[in-house]
Amino acid sequence: MANHAPPLPADIEKSAGTLNVSSRSTSDEFVSDVVAPIPVPPKLRTWNQRIENLSGLEARGIKRVLPEERHAASGSAYAQMAMLWFSANISANNLAVGLLGPLLFGLGFTDSAMCAFGGILVGSAATAYMSIFGAQSGNRTMIVLRYFMGYWPAKLPCLLNMILMIGYGTIDCIIGGQILSAVSGGTMSIVVGIVIVALISWVIAVFGMAIFQKYERYAWGPQLFVLLILIGAAGRSFNASLQSTDLHTGEPLTGGPLTAARLSFFSLQLSVPVSWAAASSDFYVYYPENTKPWKAFSLTMTGLTLSFLFVNLIGIGLASGTFANPAWLEADGISSGALILAGYDGLGRFGDFCGVIIALGLINNNVPGTYASALGFQVLGRYGKMVPRYIWVCVIVLIYFVCAVAGRNNLFDILQNFVALMGYWVMIMVAIVLEEHVIFRRGRIFDWAAWEDKQVLPIGIAAFIAFLVGWAGAIVGMYQNWYIGPVAIKVGGVGADIGVWLGCAFAMVIFVPIRYWELKRFGR
Repeated sequence: MANHAPPLPADIEKSAGTLNVSSRSTSDEFVSDVVAPIPVPPKLRTWNQRIENLSGLEARGIKRVLPEERHAASGSAYAQMAMLWFSANISANNLAVGLLGPLLFGLGFTDSAMCAFGGILVGSAATAYMSIFGAQSGNRTMIVLRYFMGYWPAKLPCLLNMILMIGYGTIDCIIGGQILSAVSGGTMSIVVGIVIVALISWVIAVFGMAIFQKYERYAWGPQLFVLLILIGAAGRSFNASLQSTDLHTGEPLTGGPLTAARLSFFSLQLSVPVSWAAASSDFYVYYPENTKPWKAFSLTMTGLTLSFLFVNLIGIGLASGTFANPAWLEADGISSGALILAGYDGLGRFGDFCGVIIALGLINNNVPGTYASALGFQVLGRYGKMVPRYIWVCVIVLIYFVCAVAGRNNLFDILQNFVALMGYWVMIMVAIVLEEHVIFRRGRIFDWAAWEDKQVLPIGIAAFIAFLVGWAGAIVGMYQNWYIGPVAIKVGGVGADIGVWLGCAFAMVIFVPIRYWELKRFGR
């Protein structure tokens, strides 16, 4: 296909605004006739054009990338699929999730590692599945979702995804601020560290896909290097023989309580990689339309699994060491960032340098989420779509900066409650997409050009009801500090978080019969 593709514009992201209307499908013409343009003041239009003409800045928002606008296929371009996810997730925030196995749930090293392995595989598979639609459609993930949930119901997951990405931006900024503050010996406040992480993330996300992809292509190298140094420096204190223990009584965890702890940590580990499922197609829209689904799936799966497993095992190792290393235990009492830095003890100023690289590596994780959440504003409605993407990036960064400053002393609570809570709805969304795709869309061709045509897209009655019913299942199965569901409390005699499983089960059971009725009644 690459040999016969028409020549691409010098700056494909900026050329999106100058396409010949006659090259669009009838569905695109339908949209242009129905959606009335919103008038923009001439001065504002001129100012915006000057900004979008900056070299390297992506002007495109949620508009579909047509097949003739895609980049030519190459081995290095496909390798970038895996590299993107590896670079974005080989970061300290995911390492901090690994800490929770021993420190919050009382799980031993082996129990924590096995739960992390299983949860990461399931969560990564869900995200990899959602990624296959990016190259096929040329549409962003939340636009693709309209084909499975309907034009209006898809706005609800879009809003939730924006909250999710802002939450992760908050976590990234807090951990980065903690590490930079620990490196400085307390002379730099956590707030200043938060400013540094947020500011650099803002610059990269504002320029968009081209700069962001180039950054992620190389940013993983320094991160991998300093994490390997961390293993070498701290590995002797990892306690691989640590057994699962009740943190309140000091007695070994067995039977129901052990099962409950394993299930909760497994669900938490699943929730982190699956959080990318609502954005994974966003980064593949410039790939050729004939990109094989198995290729997008396998490369995405590889990048996610390797990165999450690597950093989580380091986090579990650090947490296991706190039970025998008083210095690490004291550092953990300060912050998770201080504990990570304590792993470099004995390396002097070089250890501090490694800590700085770890902190700046959070930018790798922060930029994709910032980029995706800014697009969410445009998906929500026509007024949001008229505001340029880079403006929404500024709004997103400002929001999670304020949240990070306000929540900088409550990281573990944010990690435990927020991450798991967000995982509920993402898995419900994936379950609905999977059933629609396998049961009702098998063998059918999608009209990807009709991404705004409400007369072609599903009405979404079944998907909306299933999504709400799924949330009901998640509520009765969730186990959080602020709420424990009536079903969750019965697991193992002590309670466990099974919200993600009940949510999926409820949604999948209710979706199929209602969808059959919807198709029979409305035909779409």
